[in-house]
Amino acid sequence: MMMSLRTYGSPLPTRYSRRRPVNGCSNHPVSRQIVTEELPISTYNRRIRYRCRTGGIDEAMSLLAKLDSLGSQPDPLSYVTLIETLSALGRTLEADALFQEVIRSGLHGSYPLRFHNALLGGYLRKGQLALALRVLDHMQLENVEKNQETCEVLLNYYVSAGRLEESWRVVNEMKKRKFPLTSFVYGKIIRIYRDNGMWKKALGIIEEICEIGLPMDVELYNSIIDTFGKYGELDEALQVLRKMQSSHDFKPNISTWNSLIRWHCHHGAVDKALELFTMMQDQGLYPDPRMFVKLIARLGEKGSWNMISKSFESIKCKEDRRDTRAIYAALVEIVGQFGSFQDPEELVGRLKSEGVAPSANIFCTLADAYAQQGLCKQTVKVLKMMEKEGTEPNLIMLNVLINAFGNAGKHMEALSIYHHIKESGFTPDVVTYSTLMKAFTRAKKYEKVPEIFREMEASGCSADRKARQLLQNALMVLDKRH
Repeated sequence: MMMSLRTYGSPLPTRYSRRRPVNGCSNHPVSRQIVTEELPISTYNRRIRYRCRTGGIDEAMSLLAKLDSLGSQPDPLSYVTLIETLSALGRTLEADALFQEVIRSGLHGSYPLRFHNALLGGYLRKGQLALALRVLDHMQLENVEKNQETCEVLLNYYVSAGRLEESWRVVNEMKKRKFPLTSFVYGKIIRIYRDNGMWKKALGIIEEICEIGLPMDVELYNSIIDTFGKYGELDEALQVLRKMQSSHDFKPNISTWNSLIRWHCHHGAVDKALELFTMMQDQGLYPDPRMFVKLIARLGEKGSWNMISKSFESIKCKEDRRDTRAIYAALVEIVGQFGSFQDPEELVGRLKSEGVAPSANIFCTLADAYAQQGLCKQTVKVLKMMEKEGTEPNLIMLNVLINAFGNAGKHMEALSIYHHIKESGFTPDVVTYSTLMKAFTRAKKYEKVPEIFREMEASGCSADRKARQLLQNALMVLDKRH
């Protein structure tokens, strides 16, 4: 953690000026010398922050290295901007190294909350709960009080990981500290109820929101749609969509459409999902690549490859950005148009040739596409390529790998990934456990399913509907055996 990951060796930025001619002679050797002037530290700081804002984090790190070679360091604002950017990109090793550097230099007192919240969010987005808890311990040691952002970052992780007890603890702490329960918080409370099978209580929260006069916003509407969708109430979800469309203030956003398409695919309403996909494009929006995978996979199961081709062509006609077109083109081929699967290296190579730099999200999407087809070798190859590109793995990607092995019937390999997750400092979430349970169910190793379920409960994760269903099915089989 303490190791510096910055690279050195790039030439120093310079400004050039010619000396005046010696004795009036411009051909004098001395007159042709170039004077190199070092840039002031303030210029370095401005450039570092600018590079972070404009997506040039590698250039910002290079400037940091140059400052270091001059025996100087950035100001606190530049440090916190670097840490926030690195954490947002999942590059937590580098973010942590800078954080330790800031502490050693005594600069963290300038923006204590921003420093801690940035690193906390980075760890939680990657599923590294143990490291995130260390950040909270350091906050307590330094007497840095949590703020609204700290609590919302924690709540977002706990709800997503299915950790019910910790979720309520954060909500109660927010009430105790008199932090406002925003639409974001209420949206998470709705999701807590939804994921634990209490969707009527989730809808009761909506009534409470109306009673207290909290204005509805897009995030709340999306939470309601997600709740209806998960429990198959698709007509109700579409009614909420129509209400949003008729509103002047809260139009459907990318999350709205992704949720509707995902749940219609999940419940087998593929034709309606395709219709929603078209409506989404008409609004000028395009689905997350992972959602596109689900849609074309469902169409592929129905043998509707011509529909996939038409959908993809409509994107190519309407979308101007080359990166989106390249990603979708690769995904169509991965899922297997006309049964043809391509090599991951060729696909990533094509993305690069189109000017698309592979990111953690793209690698995860590609791996998920292969995993859905049960193609373990290709899935593993994508993750190895990701590491080769310098992208740090996260819990989502490792969960994808468990799913790939499970779909291929390799339950022991799936189990080995689970052990690797724990040994690598990641904290398994409800998706990890339910995906592992599914792998053992596929392999007909039903006796292992209750054991995994108990381990999930012992870890503090609350079982979602899928996990409970897998447990129930396994217990039914075991009961018949005995």
